Amino acid sequence: MKIKLLFILMLVSLLNACGGPEGVRSDEEPFGNAQNGAQDSTQVGGLNGDEGLNGSSLEGGAADNVSYDRNAINDPASPLAERVIYFDFDSDQVSPDYLDLLVHHGKYLAANPDMKLRIEGHADERGSREYNIALGNRRAQAVRRLILFQGADGKQISVISYGEEKPVALNHDEEAWRLNRRVELVYEGQ
Repeated sequence: MKIKLLFILMLVSLLNACGGPEGVRSDEEPFGNAQNGAQDSTQVGGLNGDEGLNGSSLEGGAADNVSYDRNAINDPASPLAERVIYFDFDSDQVSPDYLDLLVHHGKYLAANPDMKLRIEGHADERGSREYNIALGNRRAQAVRRLILFQGADGKQISVISYGEEKPVALNHDEEAWRLNRRVELVYEGQ
C-alpha cells in the first residue's frame, strides 16, 4: 500500500515538473509549490531562510522618495524602469541585489490596483527543455512571492515560463547564458 502511494506521489511530482511546448502558465498561490517531491527550494520569496524574511514585507534599502503614481512606470529615471532580474546557474534564488527593485514593483502594484503584471521566467539552453520550463517557473514564482509581500494583489500578477525558448543572447558561452537566466517583468495596459 505504501509503495503504491509513493509511486503515485512520484508520478504526480514528475508530471508537475513537465511543461507544454509553448511554456507553462501558472497563476497558482505562491506557496506549496515543491518540485520533484523535494522540499521547495524557493523558501520565503526565493531567498534562503537565513535572510530574516518571515513572510512580511521587505523593508530596508528601498528609497522612500520613489513615486508610485500610475505614470511612474514610464519614467526612465525611476527604479521601476528596471524590469529584469538575473539568476545564478541552476538557481531560483533571488539575489539580495534585486530586493529593493522588487519592493518598488510591489509597492507600485499595491498603489495601482488596476495595473497587471506578467512575470516571465527564462533559463539558458543547458538542461532539458522540461527542466528549463520548470526552472523558469520556479524563478518567476520566487519573484512573484517577493512582490506579493509588498501588498500587491495576486489577481494583478500572472506567471509564465518560457524556459529556454526565448533567449536574448544567442551565443553558446558564459555571457550569453548569464543573460538568458532571467525573469522579466512585463506590465500590461501601460
